[in-house]
Amino acid sequence: MRSNRLRLLAALGFLLAPVALVSGLVARSGARERAVESATRDLELAAGLVRELLAQQPLDPAAVVPLHELAQRAARAADARVTLIAPDGRVVADSDVELDALGRVANHAERPEVAAALAGGTGSAERHSATVGRDFLYVAVPRLAGRPGSGVIRLARDFEHVERALAGLDRAILGAGAMGLVASVMALGLWFAAAFERPLERVRAALARIEAGDLSARTRLRSRGAVGEIAAAIDQMAGELEQRLREVTEEKEQLSGVLGGMVEGVLVIGPDGRIQLANPSMRELFGIRGELLGKRPIEVVRNALLEDALRDAAAGGAPVVREVALGTSPARALRLHASAFPTAAGSGVVAVFSDVTELRRVEAMRRDFVTHASHELKTPITAIRGFAEMLAEGSVKPADQPRVLDIVRSHVERLERLVEDLLELARAESDQPRLEPRAVDLAALARAALDGLEARFAVQRIRAELSDEGAPAAWADPGALEQVLANLLDNALKYTEPGGRVSVRIAGEGERVRLSVQDTGIGIPEADRARIFERFYRVDKARSRALGGTGLGLSIVKHLVQAMHGEVSVESTPGAGSTFHVRLPRA
Repeated sequence: MRSNRLRLLAALGFLLAPVALVSGLVARSGARERAVESATRDLELAAGLVRELLAQQPLDPAAVVPLHELAQRAARAADARVTLIAPDGRVVADSDVELDALGRVANHAERPEVAAALAGGTGSAERHSATVGRDFLYVAVPRLAGRPGSGVIRLARDFEHVERALAGLDRAILGAGAMGLVASVMALGLWFAAAFERPLERVRAALARIEAGDLSARTRLRSRGAVGEIAAAIDQMAGELEQRLREVTEEKEQLSGVLGGMVEGVLVIGPDGRIQLANPSMRELFGIRGELLGKRPIEVVRNALLEDALRDAAAGGAPVVREVALGTSPARALRLHASAFPTAAGSGVVAVFSDVTELRRVEAMRRDFVTHASHELKTPITAIRGFAEMLAEGSVKPADQPRVLDIVRSHVERLERLVEDLLELARAESDQPRLEPRAVDLAALARAALDGLEARFAVQRIRAELSDEGAPAAWADPGALEQVLANLLDNALKYTEPGGRVSVRIAGEGERVRLSVQDTGIGIPEADRARIFERFYRVDKARSRALGGTGLGLSIVKHLVQAMHGEVSVESTPGAGSTFHVRLPRA
């Protein structure tokens, strides 16, 4: 279709070109005539001015020198060649001829324009000048208007002026003809496109947009015939493709949303062994910040066990389930479930990673709890059982029985405290502890707690201090807060030497209230600070047991504070004391 249009436009050009050429030639001929007439009028006017200049100067052959100077001046003023001719036809001055060459100039009496001027009229002619060798337009007038025989003043201009003007005209005619020809051809071309090619162009444009991925493109043609049927088929095909792409995109977005919301890390490896997909949790679990797609797993995760598990999953039919330890800080334990899936190019692998670090930590804490609880219970039970058997067998002397009974009673009390702390810890760790938060005056609560321990402070010769700095009320459960404060003060008393100091400070801290319990005791080594809130964990085990501690106090404090939407932390320097900070919401 494009070649047909080009052929039609070429034929139209051949038809219109001769018409444009003839029109141009006619226009140029008329223009040349007008240009010559205009130049002739200009020379006539200039000749009249020169005549005025020479009105008092006869054209005498004996005065060639002054006449030559006058001819030169007149030529410059008129911008034309000036020739002065005596009444007998001899040239007495010429602006283009030197003085010494005037004698060789032929007599001009027979020249048409000169003959007309000698007769008292105005003459003009166009011819080649043998004297200077160029084509000129000549205009001659008598030196004295209306007086024959007074001599002739002739002005001439080179035809190059006219030819230059005609050259510009030729360019204008050529440009106008070309524009007219192009306009005519374009008009027919537009008509042809509107009638035949525009529907096909719309079909082509729609196909190009569809090929580029714009499935919303439509031809929207309602014409009849083959073009209309093709356009309708293209529109239907584009609509179906758009619908299928929308469905695929929605499924992809759903899958992306599911993968993005999963806590587990997901890694998909193609048949070529390179990563095709990784969700955000995968990056977070392995601490990956760079690009993953297109790389091999070993390039982004330097773990030989993981590489072996993925290779086994790709080679075998059964899923591979393993636990992989990461040497990160802190260390992490991941459970890997990898299985192969078939593709057209081979088998790929999808691997799911679950972070079981907390589970393993809880399991370790559970084992430690069972071990510690068994040990804590076994000691008093063994002592009670031993002394009970001795009393039952009568192997205890009557004088020693009160002492034995005191020992049994102390172990029973220890068992009772341990059971009470275990029950309290269980209540604090429950999902819904029975708390009734309200506005609590921490200063009043701390003052009451210090007053209740006044005797112990006095016996141990420890100074107690309280500073509230006008702190706001806290939003907390009073009973739970009393227990928190009691445990913290009890620990401070246990681990502070006589002559030391225990300070309680309460202050506002933004949207929270801070309760700080500071002592000047033995302090906590840095290695133990991360574990002091674990159950049964003791920094100084011997001293704690000797003072009747169960190892559950700080664990109870932690869970009660968290249940009140607060947080607890510790600062300590070994040998200089410790400070426990409890931050609670403001009332």
